[in-house]
Amino acid sequence: MSKVKIKNNKEKIANLLLSIGCVNIDFKKQFTLTSGKKSPVYVDCRKLISFPKERELIINEMSKQIKSKYKDNSTIIAGGETAGIPYSSFLCQKMKYPMIYIRKSPKGFGKGKLIEGEFKKNTQSILVEDMATDGGSKLHFIRALRQNKLKVKDIYVVFYYGIYPKAKKNISKMKVNLNYLTSWRDILTISPNYISDKDYDNLKNYLESISSGK
Repeated sequence: MSKVKIKNNKEKIANLLLSIGCVNIDFKKQFTLTSGKKSPVYVDCRKLISFPKERELIINEMSKQIKSKYKDNSTIIAGGETAGIPYSSFLCQKMKYPMIYIRKSPKGFGKGKLIEGEFKKNTQSILVEDMATDGGSKLHFIRALRQNKLKVKDIYVVFYYGIYPKAKKNISKMKVNLNYLTSWRDILTISPNYISDKDYDNLKNYLESISSGK
């Protein structure tokens, strides 16, 4: 298969993730996703935080998207435990926005908080995570923000699987938009530059089978 040219920002980010080994494709074994599902493919956005140059490109792109919708720097950026915390930290440092983070469950000591950091009720917040698979953990974080009287209408993630039909629908039901920098569709487009024809065919067939619910 011939080399593929990068045509847009989503494909540029996909190429970045492929180039530093964040994309794992192995049809001989199964990876366990955050959702608990088993998969022969896995994207590890946690790895990205160890690459300053590539990390900066990601943060610049995400901050640009956020700034286009949220110009008020009193807007709070909320990171989800644990992978969302470094990304929210990088963004807040660059954008000079306040930050909080949301626990998966209240800590069992001290004040037993679910959300850490200082905030006022009815403040607009933005949920930031490394990725979204089936959207389950995002629903928990949205509920936590709203239970603590914070407004939220947008999630920003580096990578969106985009192959689980109900993920975006479930988030939309909560009147929240899912914004992402790249997805499996973009990885598939760029992947011929990195993987064999056989692995490409296997990847394409696998993603199509999951998307169709087979």
